[in-house]
Amino acid sequence: MGISMQILGLLASLTFLVVTHELGHFTFAKIFKTRVDQFYVFFNPGFSIMRMKRFGGRMHFSFFSGKAPEEWANHPESTEWGLGWLPLGGYCSINGMVDETTKSSDLGSEVHDWEFRAKPAWQRFLIIIGGVLVNFITAIVIYILMCFHWGTDYIPLENAAYGLEFSQEMQDAGFRNGDKILYIDTVKPKTIGDFANAMLLDNVSTVTVERDGVVTVVDVPKDLARKIVGSGSSSMFCNYRIPFVIDSVLAGTPAAESGLMRGDSLVGVNDSAMFCFFDFKKTFTENKNSQLQIDYIRNDSLCHSLVTIDSNGNIGVAYRQPSDFFDVVHVDYSFWQSIPTGTKMGFTTLANYIKQFKIVFTKEGATQLGSFLTIGSIFPKVWDWYRFWSMTALLGIILAFMNIIPIPGLDGGYILFILVEMITGRKPSDKFLGIANTIGFVLLIILMVYALGLDFKRFIFK
Repeated sequence: MGISMQILGLLASLTFLVVTHELGHFTFAKIFKTRVDQFYVFFNPGFSIMRMKRFGGRMHFSFFSGKAPEEWANHPESTEWGLGWLPLGGYCSINGMVDETTKSSDLGSEVHDWEFRAKPAWQRFLIIIGGVLVNFITAIVIYILMCFHWGTDYIPLENAAYGLEFSQEMQDAGFRNGDKILYIDTVKPKTIGDFANAMLLDNVSTVTVERDGVVTVVDVPKDLARKIVGSGSSSMFCNYRIPFVIDSVLAGTPAAESGLMRGDSLVGVNDSAMFCFFDFKKTFTENKNSQLQIDYIRNDSLCHSLVTIDSNGNIGVAYRQPSDFFDVVHVDYSFWQSIPTGTKMGFTTLANYIKQFKIVFTKEGATQLGSFLTIGSIFPKVWDWYRFWSMTALLGIILAFMNIIPIPGLDGGYILFILVEMITGRKPSDKFLGIANTIGFVLLIILMVYALGLDFKRFIFK
């Protein structure tokens, strides 16, 4: 059920983003009176689940067809709308444009005024960049509406009474579990997210911490971000340090069989005192398929239970989250207040994603690329509208940025060639564009296969 929700969330999010992206191209094409031959949600190799086209004053439909009815060809001015069966994207086929749906050899020798290639460079530029603009604007609108509907919640970093838990790479750099973050260089971070982003994306020199009541300065190695990314722990290299308090017990699990209950606070293993949730997790992982004595507090009394750790290093409980231990600041926004707040969130997200590219193009970053499997794993296993829209806004910004990269086959490749044309006054030939797009498409397929291989290694053969 959990994986099904992740797949559903991923498909719903990508479908929404693809449709809005292609609508951006479609809208500008129509503004400049350019014909759009096809607009498809999902790809349709071999056959389409549904096709529809308006002509003769009404809408005509065709279901599960390999090609459109012959009479539809007599109405080329009308767009064929369709639903494909391969849920990996979609496309908007613009008349007179060399892309993944049209080869240069498919274009006639006579250029008509309704064709993409007949339009002046500035109009073609806007038609191409329309998808990127709509994706980014859509992401900002989502952030605005999220702020208006839900507001924002955050835990001030100064409220982390037990300090932070750090990955091995952070500990090797000089941090210690329990450190409380005071300053990043000379800036006081507001949240743990501010600290994490700074460590990964900014050139941080020093971090001032409070350690056992003493203020200490940690000199940050220049290659720390690369080491964190290379280890695969970039999403969990720092966490709130919290007690292990059970929130719920799953039926039929080792915890249920041993009598553990909601509200029990774990304090030790085999009579060895422990406090932090992560210490327990590490101990459980190191003792898979073994029986341990769990020491816990229930109703102010110290209790003990023998628990068998399963093969995944779990005991079958959900635990209390940081928000259960630390004061959470909630901010509500009026509609007008949500506009600048959501807009700032969009531009900040874009800026942080751009910064990440200095790591992506390193040896360590290349090993952390991911395909749809990685993206899908980020979606929650239980449907959550806030998380869904948050992920959709993030993916919208990623899609916009990735599409603007000047690689043939992507929107950025077309934009590059159009800009060169506008500067030099010389338009690349349709044949050249076809060859460039083919090369770019092959490179993208190779990159996708590489990312998919890394995902199989992570999730299938781990």
